[in-house]
Amino acid sequence: MATPPPPPPPEPTPAPDFALRDGQNEEVTKDSFRGRWLVLYFYPRDNTAGCTTEAQQFSALAEEFAAASAAVVGVSPDSVASHQRFQAKHGLRLTLLSDPQHATCARYGAWGIKKHYGKEAAGVIRSTVLVDPHGSIRRTWTKVKADGHAAAVLAALRELQAS
Repeated sequence: MATPPPPPPPEPTPAPDFALRDGQNEEVTKDSFRGRWLVLYFYPRDNTAGCTTEAQQFSALAEEFAAASAAVVGVSPDSVASHQRFQAKHGLRLTLLSDPQHATCARYGAWGIKKHYGKEAAGVIRSTVLVDPHGSIRRTWTKVKADGHAAAVLAALRELQAS
């Protein structure tokens, strides 16, 4: 008896639109990245240990992401001014967007109830979405561990591009 073929991969889902301010207080939209890959990562807060580790590791791989025609963009509820300080303090080479109303985080499933030291509270769920050049979600990571995540995203991006 022949083995049935594997199921086809799920159809890509269109990424939700967004319009947020970057560190220069310029509006950035999903369409700003049309024609290239977009790594959209959601993180809770500037200058905290895990968020700094994640941002530094994405920043360290900036040239490799750029060579793969991918932009890396971090999103948090922090203000534009906070992002400016965070980028300057750590020499970050990526775009950070301010989502103070949590609307974009919510649209991407990155806002919800979290447990922290046994207490439940609403907040940003550390997660990442990989959007293809046509604006469709190709991969999602939820409840991300910061250390090593950037390298895993880069590997997945290369794998998708090779297939």
